[in-house]
Amino acid sequence: MLKAIDTVKLIFGLKVQQLRKERQLSYQQLSEKTKLAISYLHNIEKGKKYPKADKIMALADALDSDYNYLVSLQADKKLQPIIDLLHSDFLKVFPLELFGINTPKLIELLSQAPSNVNAFISTVIKITRNFNMQGEDFYKAALRSYQDLHDNYFEDIEKAVNQLRDEQDISTKRALSSQELEKILLKKYQIHVNRSYLETQKTLKEVRSFFAKSQKTLYINKEFSIAQENFLLAKELGFQVLKLKDRPYETRMTEVDSFDKLLNNFKASYFAVAFLMNEDFVIEEVENMAQWKQWDNDAFLALLDRYQVTPEMLLQRLANILPRHFGIKDIFFLRFYTNPAIKKFIMTKEMHLSQLHDPHANQLDEHYCRRWISISLIRKLRAMQSIEEEHIEPIVDAQISNYTGTSNSYFAIAIAKTSRTSIEESVSVTIGLLINNKLKKLFRFLENNKLVVREVNTTCERCPISDCGARAIEPVFLQRKKKREYIKSALKDLKKNTAYSK
Repeated sequence: MLKAIDTVKLIFGLKVQQLRKERQLSYQQLSEKTKLAISYLHNIEKGKKYPKADKIMALADALDSDYNYLVSLQADKKLQPIIDLLHSDFLKVFPLELFGINTPKLIELLSQAPSNVNAFISTVIKITRNFNMQGEDFYKAALRSYQDLHDNYFEDIEKAVNQLRDEQDISTKRALSSQELEKILLKKYQIHVNRSYLETQKTLKEVRSFFAKSQKTLYINKEFSIAQENFLLAKELGFQVLKLKDRPYETRMTEVDSFDKLLNNFKASYFAVAFLMNEDFVIEEVENMAQWKQWDNDAFLALLDRYQVTPEMLLQRLANILPRHFGIKDIFFLRFYTNPAIKKFIMTKEMHLSQLHDPHANQLDEHYCRRWISISLIRKLRAMQSIEEEHIEPIVDAQISNYTGTSNSYFAIAIAKTSRTSIEESVSVTIGLLINNKLKKLFRFLENNKLVVREVNTTCERCPISDCGARAIEPVFLQRKKKREYIKSALKDLKKNTAYSK
């Protein structure tokens, strides 16, 4: 993250560099005029040093400029777009270093760019302002890009998981119990677990868990399933094993106020899932699936009980293993939520690996395609609930989704379940795999004609499928487009008729 003091240094350095070049002064000549070392001038222009007042005066005199101009945060027309970029949320919050980008070098390149590049910078800043992009948006976008950059697989965390497993002599293919995880926390890190306190506090009943560092106590809401509790315990192990200091202490980050905190939260979550679902075992499970002659919902759902994990953990783990060990890198992951009325389906999580896949655009306030397995499975779950009064366990299904207007088809697996807080609220998680020769070679059941194949689109508003049967709203964007085409055609005819009449 670019700190305020770094911004001040960079702005000062950019002004000195610009003035030096406009005056056609070499570093040697400026050094002679100011009595400042050439290496020191280099560091000033790169934003590494900020001189004291007497040296600023010397620079102002040598560059035929003004002291107040050099120390102000404003610049002339050529530099102002870069200054605006430095002041914007983008460089303040976007973790360039994580992607191997040196901020001063980036600014140096930008400062040498022609005016059209500066115009592009201004456009980017206007877009972020117009769409009200906040620091949290940048953090999450950066994290998704970071996952994509590494194919969603992190070898250092996998090694840490294996080291802990070896140390604790955990090698059998079985689910870890909450008692085992709690025992490791206590024995290795002297962390106690309290399952009763949060429930007694009215204002804290909705809090899933909280780690009190000073008390070395992990408070957990006891309403959780075994799988959910296992995740919370294993996640705290992740924070401890990976020695992550800048971290959230609640289960869910109520405020994403730093990228490091968001990244560390992701790392601890990754550790938890990897610890509960060992890499070698998951590889074996995928190899077993590869032998299926047809897709088996029950066999897939059985993995939840085998490892005592949640649906999201299972699908996220597949998104770790498939790119690394099977070369399946074109993947998307979606999580949906809907309230009791099921009038609106809200996408609460979205990840794309290798490319931006067809089911995207979660910022649109539109109606997502009801033919997506993500949504149709939630609707199926709610229908089952209306018939059966007893609690419905998670349900799973899969389909091949052909996207209208493209050549892309995806094999999508979705799991739907009721929300922890209310049986009338539902969520679904979906993993989608682009169907190509590599995927067909891995999963033979894709050739089985028993798999449901559906023609789908992104949102109802943009969908041309006339006989959908599940449409939530008219294709208003297509209707507007068609109207514009009619007008354009009519104007074209009018132009021809006018020319003929003359």
